[in-house]
Amino acid sequence: MDPLTIISEKTALRRTISRLKAAQSPQQYMEASAIITGSLEMLPEFRSAKTILAYWSYKGEVHTHNLIRKWAEKKRILLPSVNGDEMLIRQYLGDDSLVPGEIFGIPEPAGPVFTDYNEIDLVIIPGIAFDRKNNRMGRGKAYYDRFLSKISGFKAGICFSFQLFESIPADEHDILMDIVITEGYQNERRAFLRN
Repeated sequence: MDPLTIISEKTALRRTISRLKAAQSPQQYMEASAIITGSLEMLPEFRSAKTILAYWSYKGEVHTHNLIRKWAEKKRILLPSVNGDEMLIRQYLGDDSLVPGEIFGIPEPAGPVFTDYNEIDLVIIPGIAFDRKNNRMGRGKAYYDRFLSKISGFKAGICFSFQLFESIPADEHDILMDIVITEGYQNERRAFLRN
């Protein structure tokens, strides 16, 4: 597929997802988020992880604030911060350590930049859309793709079921997830195991 076709398909997909997110009620959003993060917590890779790179959810992304607060005293939780075109990471040390970020004012930790990438056991990754081949489509700035190429830890994409497709447009720079979890993950997994 040529690059212009990929860009145009991604733009159309982003518009579709934006409409579907807007159609979610606050209750549906929080209930689905709780199911997704609950499934994430049951993963052996989550349980064994000592250092986790998560994200502070923003407008329509799977809600992660409760997950981060819950585990911050038991595991080292890192969050992204943006500096121009670069994604940096810093440790979350409580809500008091958060400052408004460069992008949309999304809260991010103050404090020193974390650079021991080999210590990151698990990365929890948002996206606009994912597919069943574990491709991910982000907002189009490629922050995660550039950053994930430096990390060997387990990569868990999380999204709502309406963000998971059979196939999405992908190019050679896109980093594959190791797993994608939606609120239907446990049912899908049981069905897969029965077959």
